[in-house]
Amino acid sequence: MGKLYLMTTIVDRKIGKKYQELYKENEQHVMFASLGKGTASSDILDYFGLEGAEKLVLFSIHEEEEWYFIKKRLQQKLKIDAPGGGIAFIIPLSSIGGKKVLQFLLEGKEYQKEEESTLKDTVHELIIVIANQGNIDLIMNAAREAGAYGGTVIHARGTGMEIAEKFMGVSIAADKEMIFIVTKKEQKNAIMGAIMEKAGMDSRAKSIVFSLPVTDTAGLRLIED
Repeated sequence: MGKLYLMTTIVDRKIGKKYQELYKENEQHVMFASLGKGTASSDILDYFGLEGAEKLVLFSIHEEEEWYFIKKRLQQKLKIDAPGGGIAFIIPLSSIGGKKVLQFLLEGKEYQKEEESTLKDTVHELIIVIANQGNIDLIMNAAREAGAYGGTVIHARGTGMEIAEKFMGVSIAADKEMIFIVTKKEQKNAIMGAIMEKAGMDSRAKSIVFSLPVTDTAGLRLIED
């Protein structure tokens, strides 16, 4: 088995359903969707004959081999490489908070744990928390007590949430908030542990927590010094 990756897909909202359906055809039901807006200049849009559009942003967890299969399907079936087709990319995961959460995100697919990340020498990590709406204070209080300084929140909606009861023994709501926290690598485990303890699956937040390596930062020096 390969390493795990966070796959992010960004497409025009009007064709987003086609992408979600393709992923479900490939047995990927657990996804988290948020809304965005494209910022391409009018000159670029005119060149490709496109209109400015609202975007759908999809997040899901995949193994490396699975990504190559999905990429091929995106290129062949949905013509993602054509102008206006959208973009999909992957980022290696460093860690996931809990075996049951891992089984839920992979929908029960067998996975053999490898080394934490392909990027071993990074100084910072990005912790992503996906939780039921209305629990930002609970999560950030736990994170700050463990050394975090702050986070950024976006609203999202989950699909495949009914699978949670099978793998985690709890039901979780579809309406979500995603919290992004950048921290030093040595603080990551403490912050993730605090969130899992105080805002995890046994709490009303039902938080899913994982992290990604950050290769470089700007704007954190004064806070950390």
